[in-house]
Amino acid sequence: MSEVLLEVNRLKKHFSAGNRFFGAQAVCKAVDDVSFTIERGKTLGLVGESGCGKSTLGRCVLRLYEPTSGEVKLEGVDISQLSGRQLKAMRRDMQIIFQDPYASLNPRMTIHEILREPLDTHKIGTEDEREAKIAEVMAIVGLRPQVLNRYPHEFSGGQRQRIGIARALVLEPKFIVADEPVSALDVSVQAQVLNLIAELQEKKGISFLFIAHDLGVVQHICDEVGVMYLGRIVEKAPAEVLYRHPKHPYTQALLSAIPIPDPTASKESMKLQGDVPSPLSPPSGCTFRTRCPQASSRCKEERPNSHNTGEQGTEHLVACHLYD
Repeated sequence: MSEVLLEVNRLKKHFSAGNRFFGAQAVCKAVDDVSFTIERGKTLGLVGESGCGKSTLGRCVLRLYEPTSGEVKLEGVDISQLSGRQLKAMRRDMQIIFQDPYASLNPRMTIHEILREPLDTHKIGTEDEREAKIAEVMAIVGLRPQVLNRYPHEFSGGQRQRIGIARALVLEPKFIVADEPVSALDVSVQAQVLNLIAELQEKKGISFLFIAHDLGVVQHICDEVGVMYLGRIVEKAPAEVLYRHPKHPYTQALLSAIPIPDPTASKESMKLQGDVPSPLSPPSGCTFRTRCPQASSRCKEERPNSHNTGEQGTEHLVACHLYD
């Protein structure tokens, strides 16, 4: 049995909205009671429409945002209870690859300075060892050492994202949050970056939380896939199981929207009703009910719990009354 590296239990992140001087403040439940685990050397893909809380969840796991409640454990250590030097030391094991390769790198620092900064901050190795580590990660991401003295604006989007990956790798982390790392890149460059992440997982044994809004992207890189809707995971299963037998109506709709790379093939797309509700005033009961073609009166009254519908020991969690 594989070892669990990351464990997230009932994580919540609520934001206050509105002006507290002119009436009660509204509460945005960006992440609402989310639980999952990631095994060592495995990748969990997190997908859903924009605004569903994916990126907020990733930042809460790393404590870039302070969670409202819940716990996050890395190798059994509750990160939410750490502070000061303990948290700083733990950050060596947890890194992030940001979505925008144009905004995530300091334009006033050379690539060498960007990669050297984490090593200096954590006082890792001698001068020669730090330079050797920088050369190593540059080779891993396929960039020549001759470019180390250049600035971010001198690189293409794909090259910048490789630099962002190198920065995440330089501390040799055990866990990386990849926050839509290919959404701003051309399709051909996307494939290069995805292949690089897959190679890193195989060679280094790094665990990933891979955040994306495109189910087609995560299909070939993730071991498990979780589908988020308005702050909750509505379905989670091994990737091959979820793509072959999606059970939640929302997952079925997302998968039906993936284009087929064959102009002669026909495919029936499942159309959802209406727009995504505001997270400031989500629907009662099941938050997906206002767009679900199979909604019943029960969906309006009760919020569904996650049920394991997997067969032969496979975990396939679905939060839907259809599977009670």
